[in-house]
Amino acid sequence: TVKKPLQRFQLMNEICYNKVLDCAGKHQVLIFVHSRKETAKTALYLKQTALDNDHLAKFMRDDSASREILQTEAEAAKTSELRDLLPFGFAIHHAGMSRVDRTLVEDLFADGHIQVLVSTATLAWGVNLPAHSVIIKGTQVYNPVKGAWDELSPQDMMQMMGRAGRPQFDTFGEGIIITGHTELQFYLSLFNVQLPIESQFIGTIPDNLNAEIVLGTVQNLKDAAAWLGYTYLYVRMLRSPQLYGVPLGAVEGDPLLQQHRLDLAHSAALLLDKNNLIRYDRRTGNFQVTDLGRIASHYYITYTTLAAFNNHLKPTMGDIELLRLFSLADEFKFMIVREEEKLELAKLIDRVPVPVKESLDEPTAKINVLLQAYISNLKLEGLALSSDMVYVTQSAGRLMRCLFEICLKRGWAALTDKALNLCKEVNHRMWSSQSPLRQFKGLPTELLTRLEKKDLAWERYYDLKPSELGDLIRMPKYGKALHKFVHQFPRLELAAHVQPLTRSLLRIDLSITPDFAWDDKVHGSVEPFWLLVEDADGEVLLYHQYWLLRKALSEEEHSLSFTVPVGEPLPPQYFVRMVSDRWIGCESILPVSFRQLILPEKYPPPTELLDLQPLPVSALRNKAFEALYKDIGVFNPIQTQVFTSLYNSDDNCFVCAPTGSGKTICAEFALLRLLAKEQQQRAAGEDGGSSFADGKPLVHAVYVAPLEALVAEKYVEWKEKLGKGLGIKVAKLTGDSTTDVRLLSDNHLVLASPQQWDMLSRRWKQRKAVQAVGLFIMDEMQLLGGQQGPVIEVICSRMRYMGSQLPNPTRLVAFSHSLANAKDVGEWLGAGGHSTFNFAPGVRPVPLEIHMHGLDIHNFEARMQVGLARVLCNIPDFQVVFADMCWVLKCTGSCVMLQ
Repeated sequence: TVKKPLQRFQLMNEICYNKVLDCAGKHQVLIFVHSRKETAKTALYLKQTALDNDHLAKFMRDDSASREILQTEAEAAKTSELRDLLPFGFAIHHAGMSRVDRTLVEDLFADGHIQVLVSTATLAWGVNLPAHSVIIKGTQVYNPVKGAWDELSPQDMMQMMGRAGRPQFDTFGEGIIITGHTELQFYLSLFNVQLPIESQFIGTIPDNLNAEIVLGTVQNLKDAAAWLGYTYLYVRMLRSPQLYGVPLGAVEGDPLLQQHRLDLAHSAALLLDKNNLIRYDRRTGNFQVTDLGRIASHYYITYTTLAAFNNHLKPTMGDIELLRLFSLADEFKFMIVREEEKLELAKLIDRVPVPVKESLDEPTAKINVLLQAYISNLKLEGLALSSDMVYVTQSAGRLMRCLFEICLKRGWAALTDKALNLCKEVNHRMWSSQSPLRQFKGLPTELLTRLEKKDLAWERYYDLKPSELGDLIRMPKYGKALHKFVHQFPRLELAAHVQPLTRSLLRIDLSITPDFAWDDKVHGSVEPFWLLVEDADGEVLLYHQYWLLRKALSEEEHSLSFTVPVGEPLPPQYFVRMVSDRWIGCESILPVSFRQLILPEKYPPPTELLDLQPLPVSALRNKAFEALYKDIGVFNPIQTQVFTSLYNSDDNCFVCAPTGSGKTICAEFALLRLLAKEQQQRAAGEDGGSSFADGKPLVHAVYVAPLEALVAEKYVEWKEKLGKGLGIKVAKLTGDSTTDVRLLSDNHLVLASPQQWDMLSRRWKQRKAVQAVGLFIMDEMQLLGGQQGPVIEVICSRMRYMGSQLPNPTRLVAFSHSLANAKDVGEWLGAGGHSTFNFAPGVRPVPLEIHMHGLDIHNFEARMQVGLARVLCNIPDFQVVFADMCWVLKCTGSCVMLQ
């Protein structure tokens, strides 16, 4: 019932001594305390009190062998308190002791040489070391999360009391709890009546749901409700529905509590959506993860903390504001400022380097000061303040990384740099203003202090010899060591080549050359770096990439290629920076000048899709041709707009339109015009037949596609549609020149790959069949810039040249997806402005639904395949006909999937 802390502490010591004295010489005693320092204090108090009361002999065994063993082992102990206690039959045990000392104590206690062992709770959980009597000295422990003293959990209490009684030696055990009178009833109930273990999960459902959404195991509200069905919370809700807020009568009407689980998931999803961790579609119940959600899941950040960071972060913040924002984290919401701490905190505020603007009465000031004190290696006096600092610094690393990732995603260059510096300062417990050599172990503090007093730039150290470094600090014997550490400090040399892709996009080829000596003990197996590209003002982050330098490649030159946007007017330069993720002060900067950069001309705008009346099939003015399209009735807007150029003229044409816009029928327009000429010749009686099947073909067309699968597909389609519908002869080239020449002369339409047509058309001057080709159709022209580009380019150039040398020129018709420079390609193919059509990617008869999944992760190829499969599996009524509907565009570190 004593309230004053000091009197309460003394009373507990006296009670503990009396209980230990009752067991002295009869049984071994195990005393549990709740801090490492308290183990030594309690054991020393017991030994000293026994010595003062002349009871020390009771704690020592009568046989001289046991005393000799204790004396011998005491001399070998590394812990000073253990050396003082062992000869008298007392000992301590906690996780801060060396492994050798802990093993020694465990063995001596198990053998019965130690009579009284004072330990922390780790012994109860980690080591099976029972005793006849167990004393729990005090039941209150400091909880830094709540910022106050809290009672031991029932699980800890049961575990410690479970050590009382030695199997095979004792018929009963004795457990003694020294606690406050107010807690007496609780502990009586705990040991006399079994209390059920209740779930604590309900308060953390939003954070855990976000983690599952990021992982991909939960994708909608139904998945979330099913996921909750696997938790212990669900088990307890079924057993005690009223305790967990389940409405009255809900269990009777819904035995599986499906609706209540849906309500819990819905409430959690609303919280996450409100704080921008996910996007929640209430109509469909689908979840979509955001960058903030990924960051929160990766760094175990609560949604309330992330919301505070997200709302308060500004690109112009400095170190003062950034440290204050750190102290606003929800993890520290229970931390308070005690009266006895204010004096010490006031002294610390004067010693920390970054000013603290808040009053000492505010917890944010305390958190800020404790973090800076930790980085500055300042020692604290109070136990509670030290515990609070441990708790703050345990969370500091991940909270700072969280701030860094948010700034990185937002593209704030200056704030990203500050946040990354703070991350490294917390890890190394040093400020960036101090010497980078402090990150190496083995250098005396005096030497580092002398270096920091020298007004010499860090880059100059690389130019100094060992003797010069020794003379610089007036410690010649350390010259070689300094020289070794300077050249082990990571350093990269950068060179860049810039190539404009468009007026708004630049490609940078970066060359990285490591220039330092690799040491496994210092650098490990990899060194992580951040590649950052900043604008001329150093405010906007244009590109970032996480890059690893591996030991096996530490002496080789590395190349990275990436694209960055560029605006108008053209900036004078960009800055490319390589910043170490671990080393403070390790940074390489390369200014990339644009003074001599020449940007390409602006591309013309895409062709506007005119609001024309759709053409009916009767516009073909040929009954046989119209019968081919009896199922469609009218042509779509794109086909209507290009109809005149393809069907009513012989001009070369170039049509660029998105997939699914009907380009195959556009190709058939040009083919039907060629066949109409043969009909006219046959009607004039030039060959003695009236149908396409009579005699040899009078006209010849060639269709070339870069993909063998596409050629085979078109062959089957046109063989059925044109071969049977019109009676024309359709064939596919084989790759054998002799056979292919005969196929070309015997068929109206032949289909080929670029390589097959290249081989056949090289000797066009000797092959009349090649010269007789009246129409050349080139499909998928956008692949001109890909691996097959050289072959496509040479066959198109050859057909154009061949047409210029022959009396009857060959008509070229090409098709492609929407291009940026369609005008250039059209001019090269001989298509005039009136016969070049470059429709925008969004112009489609069927609306396009876009799914964008940014995969900012490593192992891109494998993970992209998994992500793509997951996306496609969620598309309703998905069939294996997505080849022409799904394009995967691979960029550096990202993936865009268009369905």
